[in-house]
Amino acid sequence: MAALLLLPLLLLLPLLLLKLHLWPQLRWLPADLAFALRALRCKWALRARALAAAAADPEGPEAGCSLAWRLAELARQRPAHTFLIHGSRCFSYSEAERESNRAARAFLRALGWDGGPGGGDSGTRSAGEGERGAPGAGDAAAGSGAGLAGGNGAARGGGAAALLAPGATVALLLPAGPEFLWLWFGLAKAGLRTAFVPTALRRGPLLHCLRSCGARALVLAPEFLESLEPDLPALRAMGLHLWAAGPGTHLAGISDLLAEVSAEVDGPVPGYLSSPQSVTDTCLYIFTSGTTGATVVLKSKFSAGQFWEDCQQHRVTVFQYIGELCRYLVNQPLSKAEHGHKVRLVVGSGLRPDTWERFVRRFGPLQVLETYGLTEGNVATINYTGQQGAVGRASWLYKHIFPFSLIRYDVTVGEPIRDPRGHCVATSPGEPGLLVAPISQQSPFLGYAGGPELAQGKLLKDVFRPGDVFFNTGDLLVCDDQGFLRFHDRTGDTFRWKGENVATTEVAEVFEALDFLQEVNVYGVTVPGHEGRAGMAALVLRPPHSLDLMQLYTHVSENLPPYARPRFLRLQESLATTETFKQQKVRMAEEGFDPSTLSDPLYILDQAAGAYLPLTPARYSALLAGDLRI
Repeated sequence: MAALLLLPLLLLLPLLLLKLHLWPQLRWLPADLAFALRALRCKWALRARALAAAAADPEGPEAGCSLAWRLAELARQRPAHTFLIHGSRCFSYSEAERESNRAARAFLRALGWDGGPGGGDSGTRSAGEGERGAPGAGDAAAGSGAGLAGGNGAARGGGAAALLAPGATVALLLPAGPEFLWLWFGLAKAGLRTAFVPTALRRGPLLHCLRSCGARALVLAPEFLESLEPDLPALRAMGLHLWAAGPGTHLAGISDLLAEVSAEVDGPVPGYLSSPQSVTDTCLYIFTSGTTGATVVLKSKFSAGQFWEDCQQHRVTVFQYIGELCRYLVNQPLSKAEHGHKVRLVVGSGLRPDTWERFVRRFGPLQVLETYGLTEGNVATINYTGQQGAVGRASWLYKHIFPFSLIRYDVTVGEPIRDPRGHCVATSPGEPGLLVAPISQQSPFLGYAGGPELAQGKLLKDVFRPGDVFFNTGDLLVCDDQGFLRFHDRTGDTFRWKGENVATTEVAEVFEALDFLQEVNVYGVTVPGHEGRAGMAALVLRPPHSLDLMQLYTHVSENLPPYARPRFLRLQESLATTETFKQQKVRMAEEGFDPSTLSDPLYILDQAAGAYLPLTPARYSALLAGDLRI
């Protein structure tokens, strides 16, 4: 009888053990299922919209599933709803549609367009505007069929010679503002490609970007003309047509684009002009260092001190962050404006765990939706559960819809680790690994502007079987036993010292626990006579604190293994960042630690003294001579 009673328990034992083993993953199954269903619903909705756009009249604005089509759809659905707030100016969806229609028609003139259906009869001109002064003003009212310039560059219907060819790329060198959006949307409606050029670029870097994307025209802000004047001969030599977005320029060959835009009618343009031939058509070039019908609040320049006042003034409910933006906010002095705001959700990437906790505690209650992705990548993750410090999940369900893998990576040689058969090896839970994603028709990698050879370094072949091709993100992530993904480091940022791998993010998190430090940037520097790279930390003090070297050394010694302890410290007033608020590690590493070339206070870890000491010229010479051990 006892044996009969034990039999069911013995049969259920393997299932019980399996359940206990999988429980950390299974407990999140409801959240995984809910997100998968939302993703599928979104996919089905987009497919339905694409089919509706394909069935629409190609001469109407409803045709073509594109950025232009979506704006026109929203303008019809909620014309009076506020689309954009910029300072004291507000624009409705209807106004955004009309302004972008004017911009589209101005660009279509440059294509040699003859006006198209209803070109001069639909829509209105800007208030107070007279007849268009530019050549071909009467073309808007002529003809009933749309026409673009032929191979000889002349517009059908007797228009002026075309400045641009269909599908050409137009670069925008403009600050954030309404005009930037109208021109971008107008380019999309005209079937032209847009290149966003960082406003700080000049000389060689600017010319490189313009050549890479094959730009045929450049729209620049009048306030940039003075700093761009040395570049103008090279820009003209490239054959670029130059526009200024506003008055104030009297330089030959540069016309006022906004004046041309304001002279156009605001009626819709045919949807087929902006309709892509396939999903892989190029729509936009973005040079990086990296709507659902809501109202957008746009500022020309980010201000951490005014941020919460702006949120209160405009009743902001969601904002997007990048890089270190949230850290700038938590480092601001306390203010009344940070309480009583309406923000309920923040979305972005690059939020470190320590900042996450401080941000929510100080400015909450609010939800943080941390994501991971690359502009050019074919893989992205979303922390839809809100797990603090995670960038997403690696559940089997998510990976079935958006496939990716973590593989073992050797930071010493900068290559994935392969088994005897030449295939990559998947990581175990808790082990850092290189994030890769299979390239397929469903998740393509379209490469970079400038040539196919530029993309070769991002491709990994024969990853798990002969012939497969994966996209190499260049980032190391860790997946824990619950399936949560956490950012570990960039492959170029992880360095090797004393035969061990050092992750800059882990070292920075230890430093950031000190209350007298406001910002930390950790990177590796080469030291003559030593293999690998030694750790160096650039520090910014939190006012009104001073640098406590004794406490810092004690904290570092207790929380970091010997090989991970930075050998050099550099005290700065502020940390250098990119335009997207990412810390500049490469430049800092190149500047090194020579006290004769750097004016910032420098310190060195003296192993014998057990302390960080000022890095004097004498100590620097002793280090190079091998008399000072690090």
